Amino acid sequence: MIDALAAEWLKLRTLRSTSVVLGVVGVVVGLMVLLAWYAAHLWDTLPLEQRGHLAVASLPELANWLASLCLAVLGVLAFSGEHGTGMIRTTFTVLPSRGRVLAAKAGVVAVVAFCTGLAAVLVTSAVGRLIIGDRPIRGQSAEALSRQVPLFLAMSLSMVMFALLGLCLAAITRSAVAAIAALVAVWYVLPIIVGNIPAPWNERIGSILPGALAGQLAGTGNPQSLGGALLSPLAALAVMAAYVAVPYAVAAVLLARRDA
Repeated sequence: MIDALAAEWLKLRTLRSTSVVLGVVGVVVGLMVLLAWYAAHLWDTLPLEQRGHLAVASLPELANWLASLCLAVLGVLAFSGEHGTGMIRTTFTVLPSRGRVLAAKAGVVAVVAFCTGLAAVLVTSAVGRLIIGDRPIRGQSAEALSRQVPLFLAMSLSMVMFALLGLCLAAITRSAVAAIAALVAVWYVLPIIVGNIPAPWNERIGSILPGALAGQLAGTGNPQSLGGALLSPLAALAVMAAYVAVPYAVAAVLLARRDA
């Protein structure tokens, strides 16, 4: 298994698409910093009576939302890139156990997604706080950075979930386009549809959407999103695990039965 992990790590870090996706995550962080600077500048120029109306979405949560799609695409490309070039046949020749190959890919993608996601939200939060300072802009948390660590860890696990979901969808569909289309539907389209369902089902279904799980896992809820907040942290973790386990099991079965 160590050899399989080493091989998959070598493949992932030498793919050009990996650098591109991680670069886009860096751009997302840069945009959050720019948004923080603009919000601070706007606050300073507004009259006192208008400052209370200024609201900016939580920068770490916005970074998490955008980076989730980026890392989901990374998961897709980690499988589809090798399949598209036909190199997957060589991989299965060297490592006949297809389940081990899938597990190695999942392990490497999970570690990269977790580290990248955690770095993105930490940098966004730290630099955003430094720029905004003590300006009481609505939407920005005034809690100490250390007290937000559970939320940042939950966000990072959420990004791992999206990355592994992308990997499994690519293994199931064997098409980067189909996998990314499905991810965009889950990431963006589905929350909009659920948000327009009459109460109380909008909140009930919204609570199990992938994008709503991080806040529930950390116990902070989802005050600035379309998702609900009815799950306990343990239930949110279980749903998050199910989003990975079910497609992973389907991908493992199909890999074992289909030709490369």
